Amino acid sequence: MANRQTQREPVPEGVEITRTPRTPEWRSDVGVEVDVNRRGRPRHRLVTIGDSLTQGFQSGAIFNTDLSYPALIARELGWYDEFRRPHYPGFGGIPLNIELIVRMLEERFGDKVSAWELPGALFHLRQHFAEAEDWWDKGPGSRLPPRGPINHNLGIYGWDLRDALSRTADTAHESERTEHGAAIVPLVRNADRIAAARVLDSARDEAGGPLTPFQVAAQLSRDGTDEDPAGDGIETLVVFLGANNALGSVISLKVRWSDDGYDDLKRKAAYNVWHPEHFAAEWAQVVEEVRTIKARHVIFGTVPHVTIAPVARGVGGKVEKGSRYFRWYTRPWISDKDFDPVDDPRLTADEARAIDSAIDMYNDIIVASVKAERENGLDWRVLDVAGLLDRLASRRYIDDPDAEKPDWWTPYELPDELARLTPVPDSRFFVSAPDGRERGGLFSLDGIHATTIAYGLMAQEFIRVMQEAGVEFMRRDGVTPRRGEVRLDWDWLIPLDSLIDKPPRSLGANVKLVGWLDEKADVLKRLWAGAG
Repeated sequence: MANRQTQREPVPEGVEITRTPRTPEWRSDVGVEVDVNRRGRPRHRLVTIGDSLTQGFQSGAIFNTDLSYPALIARELGWYDEFRRPHYPGFGGIPLNIELIVRMLEERFGDKVSAWELPGALFHLRQHFAEAEDWWDKGPGSRLPPRGPINHNLGIYGWDLRDALSRTADTAHESERTEHGAAIVPLVRNADRIAAARVLDSARDEAGGPLTPFQVAAQLSRDGTDEDPAGDGIETLVVFLGANNALGSVISLKVRWSDDGYDDLKRKAAYNVWHPEHFAAEWAQVVEEVRTIKARHVIFGTVPHVTIAPVARGVGGKVEKGSRYFRWYTRPWISDKDFDPVDDPRLTADEARAIDSAIDMYNDIIVASVKAERENGLDWRVLDVAGLLDRLASRRYIDDPDAEKPDWWTPYELPDELARLTPVPDSRFFVSAPDGRERGGLFSLDGIHATTIAYGLMAQEFIRVMQEAGVEFMRRDGVTPRRGEVRLDWDWLIPLDSLIDKPPRSLGANVKLVGWLDEKADVLKRLWAGAG
């Protein structure tokens, strides 16, 4: 397949390319103390606004929201049953559950699809895709649940800053990007609308008008407390947005810097990396929206370096000794020996560095906004997710003894229960065989989103920040306070991670089949906005 990426976009002025990554802000309070009014307990202990990582997306689909990082936090708060989240029953969720596909092939064809079985496997897959498309587009999945109480998890996959600022349940369909009846791999055409509507459909004003996630949170926050009806209605608000302002670059393996129309719901689809000035303008509006929400504590997550996600695997060796960047980044199913920089899709080392440099500037903007509002007396805090992921970056730092590590870098210390797993989970692309998992474990099968245990790590880090803010955690009864450091019950969570507890037997053999499907049908590009 001829590569059409011969023209590479120049880095626009205003993007400061740096040789070393920014120093993370490890202090959640950014060094500014504030006094917090702790009168009464807010009615809503946790509300989250975000994208796929907050919604609980895994392996190409949103399906198991009960194990999202917000739900795991709520469990430790003793508030799991009260924490409201959307559900996506049927066919492994939407748009396309890669793990379900792999296990379905195993059940029918064994550990490896042979050459003579391939036509039958493809027919079987297409039949499944068509049935899923029909069930979600026209059947039971297309009908929304009756409107009830507003959800607390307001994460919606694929949404960037502008989406969260402007979209509602009634306008989510404007971002539909899956063509109907694709010849080889039909996908759920209205997945965008379904994903958003199941989160936001109950969120209406008094006249029945739809609300954005920030407006939803503001409405919840007006509920106050039993002791103070005019007080904060939300105890902890988590805002974790911005990854989709750069993620499309590693999905499509080409860079399109934002320009005029970056803040327009339709025109912005032409871009997949936001210029830092444009990000700053959008973030200023996010700050204004959050100011209207009566939350006792607000925690902002920084934007992770999307180039670490194994959906874009480094090949060709490091660009120079000591560098954290590979010569090229391509699909994980293209081996080093098979990679052709002329014909295969790829990013260059310079492009990866430019993307990371832009994200570093995004995160400086986020941290500065937190500091400014703390100086105004608000208990806004930051969790530097970017720094945490950098400390888990296997091929960038951990596996390369020559990598020039920044002064602040140390390997992330996994909980003992995860460190005892064999092999130890890492950030490489997930591969397993009949004898079990061979590598990976922190990223699910789409190479972008977290596994269940990785969502557990995210929950643990947010819990740490919440405890620093003075949030009181409860035992399972929701009444008895917990003392000391709150740790997730890893012995409970690990068996719930199907990729870790029962890894697919055939992934090493069938990963190329997934790659073939992507090559023929552009599955990855069709699943996420801004990736085309």
